[in-house]
Amino acid sequence: MAIVSAMERGDPRARLAALIDADTASYAALSRMLRRNDAYLQQYVRRGTPRDLADRDRALLAAYFRVDAAELGGTPSTPMATIRRLDVEVSAGPGTVAADDPGVAEMLLDPRLLDDLRLRPAHAAMLRARGDSMLPTIADGDQIVIDERDTRVSASPAIFVLRRDGVLLVKRVSKTADGYRIVSDNPAYPPITAASVDVIGRVVWLSRTLR
Repeated sequence: MAIVSAMERGDPRARLAALIDADTASYAALSRMLRRNDAYLQQYVRRGTPRDLADRDRALLAAYFRVDAAELGGTPSTPMATIRRLDVEVSAGPGTVAADDPGVAEMLLDPRLLDDLRLRPAHAAMLRARGDSMLPTIADGDQIVIDERDTRVSASPAIFVLRRDGVLLVKRVSKTADGYRIVSDNPAYPPITAASVDVIGRVVWLSRTLR
């Protein structure tokens, strides 16, 4: 983490500018991460518009730069929540063989984000997606968070991590009269039908590296 000068501590715009200047991501890329127009953060830093960042934008930027939200003009952050980060990849492609005993590490997330997702840390896990079959929704290398309590598949398609024939997949799944329909968002991959599926959890959030 970069050293915070006295000026930066008192000026959230200067602090954000210093963080962006030290990072590989551009103002435009970070603005897109916030789902804002490309000029959003540059206008905030250099023109003072908007006057203050929205709480959601500030929280996402604080999480991205791994700083306290107070450095960006917010109130001091609450203690971070811990979820499991599994050392296993789920395929957004042909399939990834599931590990019998995946390694487990810890991942810190803002508890307010978990509240928004209605997700309890004990029932959350983070995994990495590999492949292009779920583009544009999920890209290769995305970190996805699943709710392990939510395994009920309905007629309305939703994105789940599932195990099929010993392979871990992340796909859009729906219930049909004869079983299940497993669909990739990338139309280059044909749908799959199955009589049964072993659902691990529903995908509720993802994190993407900006380049």
